[in-house]
Amino acid sequence: MQCLELLAPARNKDIGIAAIDCGADAVYIAGPDFGARKAAGNSFEDIAELCSYAHRFGARIFVTFNTLWLDGEAEEAHRQLLRAQAAGADAFIIREPRIAAWDDITVPLHASTQCAIRDVERARYYESLGCARIILERELSLETIREICSAVRCEVEFFVHGALCVCYSGDCRLSEYIDGRSADRGECIQACRSLYDLVDGDGRVLLRNKAVLSLKDFNLRARLGDLAEAGVSSFKIEGRLKSASYVKNVVRDYSLALDRLVAEHPDRYCRASFGEVTGGFVPDTDKTFNRGYTELFLDGKRGRWSSMDAPKSMGERIGTVRQIRRTPGRTMQFRVEPLRRGLELRNGDGFAFTTADGVTGFRGDVCEGLKVSCKEVPDLREGMTLYRNINAAFEKALEAQACRREIPVRLSVRIHGKYVLEVRALSQDGREVVSPFHTDVETAENRERAEAMLREQLSKRSGIYRFSVEELSVETAGGKLPLLSASTINGIRRLVAEDIDALPCRAHPLAQGAPDFVRPVPDGTSPRDTSRTELMRSRYCVRYELGLCPKYQGAQAPQELYLLNNGRRLALHFDCKACEMTVTPAQK
Repeated sequence: MQCLELLAPARNKDIGIAAIDCGADAVYIAGPDFGARKAAGNSFEDIAELCSYAHRFGARIFVTFNTLWLDGEAEEAHRQLLRAQAAGADAFIIREPRIAAWDDITVPLHASTQCAIRDVERARYYESLGCARIILERELSLETIREICSAVRCEVEFFVHGALCVCYSGDCRLSEYIDGRSADRGECIQACRSLYDLVDGDGRVLLRNKAVLSLKDFNLRARLGDLAEAGVSSFKIEGRLKSASYVKNVVRDYSLALDRLVAEHPDRYCRASFGEVTGGFVPDTDKTFNRGYTELFLDGKRGRWSSMDAPKSMGERIGTVRQIRRTPGRTMQFRVEPLRRGLELRNGDGFAFTTADGVTGFRGDVCEGLKVSCKEVPDLREGMTLYRNINAAFEKALEAQACRREIPVRLSVRIHGKYVLEVRALSQDGREVVSPFHTDVETAENRERAEAMLREQLSKRSGIYRFSVEELSVETAGGKLPLLSASTINGIRRLVAEDIDALPCRAHPLAQGAPDFVRPVPDGTSPRDTSRTELMRSRYCVRYELGLCPKYQGAQAPQELYLLNNGRRLALHFDCKACEMTVTPAQK
């Protein structure tokens, strides 16, 4: 049986708990430092609280230590690793191979996507260090993923949703070159979302003021079955800087998709944690932050992956702008000609549209039917395509309609002797308790009514447990039942819940890494160090995106292409044999 894990991001403890409630099997989060997201640090006290909550469902907490260290930082990193381990962390997501040499780090190690694992050689290298899991580069084909999974014994994790770096993970120095802030240190300025002019060797401008290096967002919800069949066991959502509403919406959507996959193959797959989610909202990833979606190179084919016209979230396309009326006082009104029937606008909806200068967003202060009143938006014109990037009604539902995660428990109730009531409880994860109760009370005159009361009150919720009575047997003289009040039965149910809670959740075993692979790590280096003059390497190709590819589109491409931004000049290079593009500083 292959356990399938949905791995969610968390900027903080509260978002982590919300992700678990929405169906995540695991959460990744940073400690105070070394987590590759400087704006997403957390205290060890919060990590301990999150671990405690997650472990009630057999869910896991992975703490990120995936930056490169400066001289003298190893000792502090070691200290924080030990504190995270003591707080209950289930694994560490690492980039520094030196961590594998520390004997007192006993939790499993997962090689970060920042390790740039995109071939069998690289995968086997990190497995040889004892890593229990490798996290693959995103710009891979399903064929390559399958090849890597077949070549290693450790677990394989793959991103399935969220923002995409244009470069191969871990091989980008563009931010550091432009601004001095290194992505390897968690300080990326997202230079790939910046606006550039694209010029040829003669100085002719091919594109002006476009986010030439910005990609659409990843969305592989429809491909989870393909990935699982290839050998992927953990499906990762990007977004440790994203909001709670984003995480809840995406996690719920993918959790339902994984549930459907498991239901289709019950003898092959199971979820990696326990509990069932009830209530809440209907997820819709089109209604949350996205730059448009792509499956990137999964099918081994090129496509149009760029979001150069909209490097920010555009949201869902809703229609066309009509009947603009500008009024005194810097306000305006307009009507939306909807793309589909049933469009409903709400006060506070956020809208966006594109111009030659990029994306403009604004708030709809008053929305009546399909009419919108708002502050003046000078560039908005009739006939423009309008997008909604904040759906006020959906955001309200996300906040108000919380998901509830519960562990199903089957009860068998036996009444014997002089009204001795014995409750046997078996939880979804296999914990079993037998709780006897003495009921020195009167005999119920109406057995059917007493039995219905017993079943009804026992088949309720207590804490995170949802009970159901499977069997009720009576072995007293005449098959009589004790006359128990609702409050007494509720008290019995709560005590049974406490008995179950006293036992740890019987979580699925977490891969530990193959100890026979471990070898000394001398200096933290790893294969295939990239030349420092190469700022980034990517599967994405500007020439293909613009229809200028000589290999696949038969075009006559300019020999030289450059990106210009604020006086900086970057050269684009094209390795058509490998089908890759690189970015370097342009020679003066």
